[in-house]
Amino acid sequence: MASIYRRTRSYPIPDGAEIVTNRSGQRFAKWADRKTGRTRKEPLNADGDAVLIESGNYLIAYHDADGKRHQVNSGTPNRETAEQIAGRLKDDVALRRRGIINADQEQLATAGRQTLAQHLTDFQASMTAAGRTSDHVSRTVGFIREILDAAGYVTLADIKADGVNRYASDLTNKGKSARTVQARLTAIKSFTRWLTTHGKLARDPLASVKKPNPKADRRLERRMLLHDEWDWLRATTEQGPERYGMTGRERMLLYAVAIQTGLRSGECRSLTRGRLFLDSAPPYVTAKAGNTKNRKDARQYIQPGLAAELAQHIETKAPGANVFPMPEETNVARMFRADLADAWRAWLAAAVDADERLRREQSDFLQAVNHEGERADFHSLRHTTGAWLALAGNHPKVVQTVMRHSSITLTMDTYGHLFPGQDADAVASLPDILGGDIIAEAQRATGTDGGGSNMAANRQQYGSKTLQDAAGRCEADGNSPDESGCHNVLPINTLRGKRRDVAGRGESRPGRIRTSDQGIMSPLL
Repeated sequence: MASIYRRTRSYPIPDGAEIVTNRSGQRFAKWADRKTGRTRKEPLNADGDAVLIESGNYLIAYHDADGKRHQVNSGTPNRETAEQIAGRLKDDVALRRRGIINADQEQLATAGRQTLAQHLTDFQASMTAAGRTSDHVSRTVGFIREILDAAGYVTLADIKADGVNRYASDLTNKGKSARTVQARLTAIKSFTRWLTTHGKLARDPLASVKKPNPKADRRLERRMLLHDEWDWLRATTEQGPERYGMTGRERMLLYAVAIQTGLRSGECRSLTRGRLFLDSAPPYVTAKAGNTKNRKDARQYIQPGLAAELAQHIETKAPGANVFPMPEETNVARMFRADLADAWRAWLAAAVDADERLRREQSDFLQAVNHEGERADFHSLRHTTGAWLALAGNHPKVVQTVMRHSSITLTMDTYGHLFPGQDADAVASLPDILGGDIIAEAQRATGTDGGGSNMAANRQQYGSKTLQDAAGRCEADGNSPDESGCHNVLPINTLRGKRRDVAGRGESRPGRIRTSDQGIMSPLL
């Protein structure tokens, strides 16, 4: 049932209004409307201290198919028109109750009438509510707008896979990297997937769009620092001039923290004195979930030597003060490259003769870009963390934990080639299947040597017994056993060890390692 009515509200009597009474004794207030200049006449309430004004348009009250009451504005002051609108709403309710009108189709139709700009605003709000960082949200929305504008899409019906594929092809033809194209396609595909999930699209129009493999055309390859390169960088930076508002010692400590923890630039920026636990055993620093890439709290261990230096550095700082007064993001990379250049010049000046100097000038040592095109920037310090851990022989799961990778696949794809001796060790562990002793033993076990044997004994020797023994053992992986005697605990590599001073030499020995207190091979810093 639908009903129409006008809402009546009381308002103070306007200043200067004339109070009049009609023949039936009802009192009215007359005054000149300020907006239109016309004379208005409205009745007074029973007390005579306020005017009663009805709404201009009729309101419609009705109950939907689920019995919920709704009140809508008819948008018209004409009673007959309002009654027709109310009748249409009543008929729609009856059709929904009978299942003739599909609610899902109606929702799709409503969404289709909205512009993509409106949907993008809702998508942006959903990402923010999900805890995405402001940088991620703005970057994603920017990529989506870029594609929508380039393709000329205005409504949901405009979105087509062909248009997005043409956009990606144009980027490739302009020389953009596969990673650049992938980032934009990831953004627009996440948008259409959200539209489909929330019932705004019946199907995802971009489900068939394939993203390029960024590894096939990677333009920016970062390189790790060698141990000797870090020795030179540390020594020259600590004694260097102030840069971008940071003293040489502050920059040296920043680089050391980045290498030992694997923290990114933004995560290092978020460190405050209250996030440094330097008296713990072992000492560690923490980064809050709001400042990390994976939106999870991070606890990263550091060496006692660095902890002592940090304790001295923050001695006069307030608990909420930033540990490092880092410059804005682009200047962090410039600052690092300037310090790297200073270290290279100092290393070059330390050459003992002309031949040695020429050799150093032609070397990749301390160069921002090596002969393979790999670049050194601030993020290279994080790459150095994982590379040194792998070179030190730590278990891949330990490296994954320290680097906070989402999967072991990412760890192995990035650092798998650095884990030492895996291929040789794997081959060496195989039995000498071509040796005469093994062949002879197999013949005796199977009875082909003429001595005879039964199949049960054969299975026990070469099958069941071996599997049972292997299943009953806890294979040693270099970690300390837990209470049950199984070596299944993966301690975090604290990168302990005293840094050896080899700044006087330019030779790189990435395999130089020291065993930590926990039995884990860790690089020297």
